[in-house]
Amino acid sequence: MDSITFGRVTVTLPRLDEPGLYLSNVTSLDSARGIVQDFQYGDADLRDLDLTDTSLITGRVSGLRADRVQLDQVRLDSVEFDTCDLATARIGDSKLSRVVFRNCKIMGANLTGLTLDNVLFENCKLDYAGFEQVRATGPVVFSKCVLTEASFTGCDLSGAVLDACTLRLAEFGRGKYQGLDLRGNDLTMVRGVANLAKVIIDRAQQAELAEALIAELDVTFGDTLDERR
Repeated sequence: MDSITFGRVTVTLPRLDEPGLYLSNVTSLDSARGIVQDFQYGDADLRDLDLTDTSLITGRVSGLRADRVQLDQVRLDSVEFDTCDLATARIGDSKLSRVVFRNCKIMGANLTGLTLDNVLFENCKLDYAGFEQVRATGPVVFSKCVLTEASFTGCDLSGAVLDACTLRLAEFGRGKYQGLDLRGNDLTMVRGVANLAKVIIDRAQQAELAEALIAELDVTFGDTLDERR
């Protein structure tokens, strides 16, 4: 399967099983040349994963666990991360193209200054993650992800999709969200509703957005007042 469709958006996936492609087992994602290509890396338990000015091209990372992850000015192209624990990762000023994160723990991560093009987060735990100045230049989808208390600040998620995600207390700060598809999610506890101009929702979600806005405004209902005052 080279692509997958969510609503109006089709994500192009890494083609890692095509005939003639051989992925070599590697023992590290670091390289003196700054490029790791046609690779397979997995079942590693690391204290630190620190990559700077590195390109990972056409490869699969599976079963990776790292206590500390720092990726800076990294290019990921046609890479799949499967069942990895990248909690509290710091990923900055990087470009991701045709990248899949599947069944990964990325809780508490800080993702800053990323450019995303054909990126899929599927069944990932992204609780408390902070997305800052993240820009979707192509299809981006979060499917069946947990984004409890995640925050989006200064992001351009125009045309992106959140599909069947947990958005409890997720906060959408100022940014561009035109065409962001929020259908199929419970929106009753999202924050920053006023910033979600021109998003796509189902008609049934109107009440959910209203409930979220009322909670955010901390209004008082007249029938709860003590009229004796």
